[in-house]
Order: sequence, then structure tokens, then C-alpha cells
Amino acid sequence: MFDTVRDDLRATLDEIRAAGLHKPERVIGTPQSATVEVTGGGRPGEVLNFCANNYLGLADHPEVIAAAHEALDRWGYGMASVRFICGTQEVHKELEARLSAFLGQEDTILYSSCFDANGGVFETLLGAEDAVISDALNHASIIDGIRLSKARRFRYANRDLADLETQLKEATAGGARRKLIVTDGVFSMDGYVAPLAEICDLADRYDAMVMVDDSHAVGFVGAGGRGTPELHGVMDRVDIITGTLGKALGGASGGYVAARAEIVALLRQRSRPYLFSNTLAPVIAAASLKVIDLLESADDLRVRLAENTALFRSRMTEAGFDILPGDHAIAPVMIGDASEAGRMAELLLERGVYVIGFSYPVVPQGKARIRVQLSAAHSTEDVNRAVDAFIAARAELAG
Repeated sequence: MFDTVRDDLRATLDEIRAAGLHKPERVIGTPQSATVEVTGGGRPGEVLNFCANNYLGLADHPEVIAAAHEALDRWGYGMASVRFICGTQEVHKELEARLSAFLGQEDTILYSSCFDANGGVFETLLGAEDAVISDALNHASIIDGIRLSKARRFRYANRDLADLETQLKEATAGGARRKLIVTDGVFSMDGYVAPLAEICDLADRYDAMVMVDDSHAVGFVGAGGRGTPELHGVMDRVDIITGTLGKALGGASGGYVAARAEIVALLRQRSRPYLFSNTLAPVIAAASLKVIDLLESADDLRVRLAENTALFRSRMTEAGFDILPGDHAIAPVMIGDASEAGRMAELLLERGVYVIGFSYPVVPQGKARIRVQLSAAHSTEDVNRAVDAFIAARAELAG
């Protein structure tokens, strides 16, 4: 049987390559950092890393690593169980309490990833008599989570408040028992920030709850790094926040839902990814506690990230590159053609700058780009080198 399937799969893979949409996985032989060593594919050797979600440079921070070492000795390697059987340690409860306090929510529940967190919310909270109203550019994990629920599904154009209100009116007219608006706090391919204050106003008007996936914001967006609800002054108006420990908060893995107490309590009883997945490794929980200590004790990393972001965006704009507007550390350099974006990424790697070209189906057809992600670990020299490499690569492409 598999001989036939193999031929079909190979044909699909050939089509992906022929369309210039193949996504190679380059191997690095060093810890995640501002500079990494590429061991295979493209230009081997040390390169500047401008494509990781390591926004605050904490993936190899010495205090985070020390906390992880200590946790291995104290708590062991893994739990070999789910939470409600014998998979809950003090360190897990402590992290949930710290995240709740940091994010201004009543309670928090940990998951093995934010993908699982988003996968476990909708089915638990919403039934066939309910409605979920989702931004068109929400993360794939939100889309998949919504598919698992029986709720009626409404979609509004990206950050389009008029369209959101239209969908809320339709959901209300349809007799929805519960209405849940869900949006990314920051949209990962564009770096655009959701208009949360206005979304909360509409939620109040139409008696809806608000859920925000703040994976690309918590740690560095907002005055205290508490994410887009803090940035927009609506921390007390957002009902559910999902997020990851795998980006700014240390860069390992793990996710969470921080929400109203009753929501978290029900998730503990009914959320399938929580009930049927092994507990977050204790070493990650302990290291994440150290990350929160660092975030609450100083703002130097957030300041440095903001400076690096402003420098890159201003220099690239002056050089005539098309960068989507904003001030987020995600800085998409728009190319348009998928093969040209891939070729530019290769030329940048040859010049010692590691970036990735994004094309369909990750972004719309004709909207290929190189998504540059700044980090607090980058120096001013690193940022300037990256811009100079972009200018040189563009000149070579132009031939």
C-alpha cells in the first residue's frame, strides 16, 4: 500500500520544491544566541542570527542557565505523568502564580506549548450554541483550536473594527449564548499590534469575552513587559491571555492560559491537551521563574531591544527597503516574489547574516518577505552589519 502513497508524497514534495516553497532546516552547532554557528547548508561558520524569537536574548543568559542547572538537581529531568495524576510539583504551582501576578490575571494553567494552550481553550469553553469571532490573520494554533470546537465561526478582516462589529452583530442576531473575540496581540508575519482598547469597547457593547494570544509581546511590549493589554491599558478587560515560554521568556518551550479564575478551573477539568499531555518539564518551569525575576528587576533588556529595533527600521527605510510600518521587533522586509526572497536569504547567509524568506502558504501569494527579528542580544555593530548585508545582497540580485 505504501508504495502508492510514497509516489504521491514524492510528487507533492517535488511540487513544493518546484514552486520555490521548500523550507530547508539549517543546523546550528551552538546555543541559541545573537551569533550562531551554521554547521550545514549554505555558508558554514559563525553568522549573525536575525531570525529567532529570542527577543530579550535570554535563551543563553547565564542566570537562566544557572537556574536550569539547579532545577535539574532539585526537581529532576521530567515528570513522566500528567498534572492530575502525579505530575504537579511545587515549581509548577509557583510559576502559575507568578505568571498570574505578572499578567494581572486571576489564575494561570501551564501547557506543553502555546499551540496546545490554544488547542485546549475553545472546545472547553464553547459549544454549538456559542460563537467565536476570530481575526483573519490569527495564528494557525488559534485556527486549529477553533476547528476543534462546535461553536459557530465568524472571521473579521485583520484589525478591521468595522468588520468585527458586523460579525458581532451577526453572532448576536443568531442568538449566540456566549461570544468570544479572539486575536493575536502581535501578528507574527507583519509585526502589527491588535487595537485591543477598541476591541474591548466592542466586546462591552455586544457582551462578548476577549481572548488574546500574546506570544510575540509578553516580556518586552508594554511599560513593564506585560504585553499588548498593558500597552493599551486594558489588562483588567481581557478575559483570556494565552502565551508561550518559548520566545521572549527564555526561548525553551511551554505555554500557558492566564484568565479569569473560573475559566482556568474549568480548563483543569476539561481541557484535553492539559489532561492528556505530560507536565511541562520542571527545569523549564524553574528557569521561567528566573526569567520573570529578570523582567521585574530591570528594564535594560527591553530598552536595548527597542533601540536595536529603531536603528534597524530607520536605516533600512533610509536605504529604500519596503518595511511594514510599526515599532515592533518583528521587521518584515517585503520582497514580493517567493524565489527572490529565498535567493536574498541565501545571499545574506553568504554575507554572515542568518535570516529566512517567508512565502506562501505562510504568507499570502505575492507577499513574500524576509522577517527580520531583532534581539536585545544584538549589538549596534550587529544591526549595522545586517543592514549593510541587505544593501549588498540587493545590489547583487539587481545584477
